[in-house]
Amino acid sequence: MDLLNTLVDKGLRRELPTREEALAVLATSDDELLDVVAAAGKVRRQWFGRRVKLNYLVNLKSGLCPEDCSYCSQRLGSKAEILKYTWLKPEEASEAAAAGVAGGAKRVCLVASGRGPTDRDVDRVGKTIAAIKEQNEGVEVCACLGLLSDGQAERLRDAGADAYNHNLNTSEATYGQITKTHTYADRVDTVQKAHAAGLSACSGLIAGMGESDEDLVDVVYSLRELDPDSVPVNFLIPFEGTPLAKEWNLTPQRALRILAMVRFVCPDVEVRLAGGREVHLRTMQPLALHLVNSIFLGDYLTSEGQAGQADLDMIADAGFEVEGAGTSTLPAHRSDIAAAAAAPAGSPCGSGAASVCGSGSAPESAGAGCGSACGGCSGHAEPAAAVGEVPAQAEAGEVRPDLVAVRRRGAGTDLAPNA
Repeated sequence: MDLLNTLVDKGLRRELPTREEALAVLATSDDELLDVVAAAGKVRRQWFGRRVKLNYLVNLKSGLCPEDCSYCSQRLGSKAEILKYTWLKPEEASEAAAAGVAGGAKRVCLVASGRGPTDRDVDRVGKTIAAIKEQNEGVEVCACLGLLSDGQAERLRDAGADAYNHNLNTSEATYGQITKTHTYADRVDTVQKAHAAGLSACSGLIAGMGESDEDLVDVVYSLRELDPDSVPVNFLIPFEGTPLAKEWNLTPQRALRILAMVRFVCPDVEVRLAGGREVHLRTMQPLALHLVNSIFLGDYLTSEGQAGQADLDMIADAGFEVEGAGTSTLPAHRSDIAAAAAAPAGSPCGSGAASVCGSGSAPESAGAGCGSACGGCSGHAEPAAAVGEVPAQAEAGEVRPDLVAVRRRGAGTDLAPNA
């Protein structure tokens, strides 16, 4: 297929595809799916080999969020029967993180519900970061605390944070339909603050909220302009008790096409398979490893993922390997630019690196903030996975609480985590 040959050539050169080409990937037929996966897999292997980075979520503060993000089980007015608790103590968070690191996780993502942290919250998270790094040498720590005020990103960096997550989630044009208590521009501002402080930016999307192909392409192109080092791709699982409880719009084939499109648009970026993969990809999860180079291990924020050992078995059986702590995730050209940006605090990571994710030209705009103001390192990873056998594909307009297992173990409970 000429389209796929063109996209592979562009991906190997880090050249930006046209919007028409990106839309064409989403429009391919199921008969062409394996060709699409194989083509995007060539780009993935060029920049990341067969390595898979493991990430582990620790929900520091769960539920009771004042924001109204429609997809979120922790939102204002949510009737989802999730765990609700206030801040974990540093030693509790460190113990939870250690379970993920023992399972092979290279990065720990510390998430807290809420609009954004107070300065006291930043101090609290700083102590938690110190406790985790003291117990787990070499581990990366990513904070996801919502909207940041001036100076908070620098304080997190000084406390030892390596990265900051704030997901864009959907296109600017449709953002107001999903959330009304903060704006798309607020998200942009927070990611820019993280960049300017020298933190590695992590920003992604949620697919399956009723968006069009054009919306998906818009959000991914905005992310490319924003130039995060990692892009989590979440697939919405409609949580009963939330406004999107009847939005079942995804098939495994659709999910794979979305991942392929993201890989072609951001060829040398850490693309992370995040919330919802177990439910929407199901037995086709191993194919997704040919497109992404990063996944979450075990459970999510408010729902359960498949067993951590099952994740490790899947990676090995598919012929991939877990990325070791001593290996740089990003290709050398991105790692060098990230290091240079981190050195002088206040130097925007995205300003000089726009060509890294792609074309070699400067971004057209600062464009795509990110972030879940009620805190989801995996794009509000509360939409997560069912365990056990998954029933047939749910139909749009149908509430399917049987497909979502609410997290009752790990952080904030007396039960062992799933890692």
